Amino acid sequence: MTTSPFRRAYFAPRFWPTWIGLGLLQLVVLLPLPWLRTFGRGLGWTLGHVMRERRTVVRVNLEKCLPELDAHARARLVNRHFAAVGAGIFETAFAWFASDQRILRLARLEGVEHLDAAQADGHGALMLTGHFTTLELGARVLATQRRFHAMYRRVNNPLIDHYMYRWREQRAGLPPLPKQDLKALVRALRQGRRVWYAPDQTLGSQTGLFLPMFGQPVHTITATARLAQMGRARVVPFFTRLERGRYVVEILPALADFPSGDDATDAGRINAVIEAAARRSVPEYFWVHKRFKARPPGMPDPYR
Repeated sequence: MTTSPFRRAYFAPRFWPTWIGLGLLQLVVLLPLPWLRTFGRGLGWTLGHVMRERRTVVRVNLEKCLPELDAHARARLVNRHFAAVGAGIFETAFAWFASDQRILRLARLEGVEHLDAAQADGHGALMLTGHFTTLELGARVLATQRRFHAMYRRVNNPLIDHYMYRWREQRAGLPPLPKQDLKALVRALRQGRRVWYAPDQTLGSQTGLFLPMFGQPVHTITATARLAQMGRARVVPFFTRLERGRYVVEILPALADFPSGDDATDAGRINAVIEAAARRSVPEYFWVHKRFKARPPGMPDPYR
């Protein structure tokens, strides 16, 4: 699958707001990222007080996942998360439009030796990460040293979809792979390539198991182990964190003895790895997602 060709219809008036938005993002990237982060945090804080429904989602998620915090601490964390979401808008713009030189002045990549060791015998690498506000920027930092395929899911706006595909292909060095094309994913892994993969969101059509994460039963997909087994690939976690104003993208050692053959054990390990990373970067984890919308029988939807 390749991206859809550019169409003359994209010049129609209904796409003009999209063109303006894309143009503004390319212009603001000319400014220093610390400035943009400051502005983005203020924007996110404001949106967090306007978007009441999403604020409730974040509050409920934090109540369930971090019950050790008191109400005041959680309220502060809700605001910090929305500030991180706002900053993430400009971090994403930087990931798409800034040069490698500017990216590397703001970030560093650690643990490349773990990735190289996992692939020393020709295995592919399933690059495991989670949904953080720094997701796009972290992937871009990784791409400055190692090429990879990004998992790809179409977005509703065809003009944005067209350019997102192109940007990810140009920056990551390899074309994105459609999330639903299992054959393409397995083929890439068997050819010894790297595939970016984030399995920590609950989407309605996916099958899975209810397994612990943050002490809660979370609907967890089991595809990670199957992909690793079918692609004869190693699962190599990597995560991005902020450290004294700089972005640190850390690659961890490949998961040992994975897959084990037991779906619950393997998927539980994935949850634990992502939870540990989320606890290190709590404000940046994507708490606005309704992670607990799917519930075991008899447990109500907590967002209602």
